[in-house]
Amino acid sequence: MNHVLIKKYDPLKKEMLEILDKDGKIINPTLDPKLDKETLLKMYKTMTLGRVANLRAVQYQRQGRMLTFAPNIGQEATQVGAAAAMQQGDWLSPAFRELNLMLYRGVPLSNIYLYWYGNENGSKFPRETNVLPVNIIIGSQIAIAAGIAMASKKQGKNEIALATIGDGGTSHGDFNEALNFAGAMEAPLVVLVQNNQWAISTPRSVATKAETIAQKAIAAGIKGIQVDGNDPLAMYVAMKEAREHALKTGPVLIEAITYRIGAHTTSDDPSLYRDEKEVEEWKLKDPNERLKKYLISQKLWSEEEDAALDEENNKYVQEVFAETEKSGLLELEEVFKYTYDEMTPNQVEQYEYYKKFLEGSK
Repeated sequence: MNHVLIKKYDPLKKEMLEILDKDGKIINPTLDPKLDKETLLKMYKTMTLGRVANLRAVQYQRQGRMLTFAPNIGQEATQVGAAAAMQQGDWLSPAFRELNLMLYRGVPLSNIYLYWYGNENGSKFPRETNVLPVNIIIGSQIAIAAGIAMASKKQGKNEIALATIGDGGTSHGDFNEALNFAGAMEAPLVVLVQNNQWAISTPRSVATKAETIAQKAIAAGIKGIQVDGNDPLAMYVAMKEAREHALKTGPVLIEAITYRIGAHTTSDDPSLYRDEKEVEEWKLKDPNERLKKYLISQKLWSEEEDAALDEENNKYVQEVFAETEKSGLLELEEVFKYTYDEMTPNQVEQYEYYKKFLEGSK
């Protein structure tokens, strides 16, 4: 593999990788990955489930039934396209807006809802998914992924680590330190920057003077590529090549150009700082509609099947949340017992003190 895309789409040339346009038409046939029906439908079904789960989560939060939630409506293709190109043993070190990526990697929706509900059992993902818990500390997930990538390399495993971050997060020190370390060590790391144009209320143009975020890879001595993040096929192709490059040569930074249709979190009101015209323009580039049109044009899907899927998704999401609301409160001992695989001496001491305190209060 000559990694021609990474060479061709030089960040300094400001060229963006695109395959599928907003109308669901192939505009770069030589790069069409020609994915099989099963993969394409898995991608679409994950994107649509993620969309419904997002919309419902916002409703539940507004009803006072869920804690703060970070919607990712509009970013489905960025995440699912990348996830589809990963292999079973690969690792994901996420931030907090990766619902679709987690779903594709096999994390149950019940886990994700439990987490945002405030139940830490939601962070106990199935081990076989190789997905780390949600990371709220912006930028630290990149360093964690770099460490995992280094461990995989030293163990001779054919695995990469994928770390995700937003455009605003690339201005944090942890991001740059992790890129530098991973680059110097030639770690099999891929960093996916979801450039959704806004770091809460700070526009991307104010957060950094870099003309592209992909070019931030250059200072670290690694490869960078800019991709249409609303194009699931382009994301698949970019991630597939980035993975191969990372295993052989070292880290790759993917900048996915996308848009955060909703609020930063349910604690945010984007109407205070964002022009609604901008939002409407990006809605015309809806990644879910784009893939749907493509599937229908290829006779792999129909409007009737789509309506049935929407009904199925809504029913499933409501059932999952109904179970979430039955989860109850966690015992405080969870703090001691499950922070590490085994409690540290300090935790044992604190836990014993806690038990005596409980006994004394009875």
